[in-house]
Amino acid sequence: MAVVVVTDSTATLSPELADKRGIVVVPLQVVIGADVYDEGSDGATPAMVAAALKEFRPVSTSRPTPAALLEVYEECARRGATEIVSVHLSSDMSGTFESAQLAAREAPVHVVPVDSRQVGVATGYAALSAADVVDAGGSAEEAAEAALERASRCRSLFYVDTLEYLRRGGRIGAAAALLGGALAVKPLLEIADGRVASLERVRTSARALARLEELAVQAAGSDPVDVTVAHLASSDRAAQLQEKLAGRLADNLEGRDVSCAELGAVLGAHVGPGMLAVCVAPLL
Repeated sequence: MAVVVVTDSTATLSPELADKRGIVVVPLQVVIGADVYDEGSDGATPAMVAAALKEFRPVSTSRPTPAALLEVYEECARRGATEIVSVHLSSDMSGTFESAQLAAREAPVHVVPVDSRQVGVATGYAALSAADVVDAGGSAEEAAEAALERASRCRSLFYVDTLEYLRRGGRIGAAAALLGGALAVKPLLEIADGRVASLERVRTSARALARLEELAVQAAGSDPVDVTVAHLASSDRAAQLQEKLAGRLADNLEGRDVSCAELGAVLGAHVGPGMLAVCVAPLL
């Protein structure tokens, strides 16, 4: 029985890593002005989105259609898959999971859609845990359980220069209470139960960096963890945070590195340039 893991491009898995682990990545789309691009190195890139936002060009995003996901499932079946586990970002943030559910009904093989209740790197960690189970000979249902368990353990923390981009996209959720002071404060946010939630306000980006560091260390506790720092057009600050966390969490990492990557174009369109995030993912 061949089980294949599918995820979406917001999971921030590099093409090399996805290929190595046998994970199929389905792109979401970015609309800049009147032009539509698939998310990825050959389409919408983080740099392209950051530039468009800075130039005040209209930027929006869209989910893969059920037909597009069905085509992916059918191609997996043609290549020998007998089961598929399809791991996606929170259904409260995107309709991608709904598309997966609809496509699963028509798929030629058994498909288990998974709502990770996370976004970005945390969804990627969930997909990788599903791949671990598949590599060990597990079923799609067992892989789905592992994905959900890993996602539920993740702590996704992030800082944005302004809440304006989240407000425009309608994805600000419980953080809406901060809007009144959005221009005067630097919001620290997290993903809680699949939605954006407010943590606290700080006055400067330097203070935000320090608080992200402290909150990440607290989230790790004494557990072995994977840690990734993500950013959009903020590479210097991301590198600083990566270095500090690598030192403070050396015992938790057990020889692994703190990863650092630019956020994908789709998520970047909703948080804006200057965004800085850290995902702490305790191991299963």
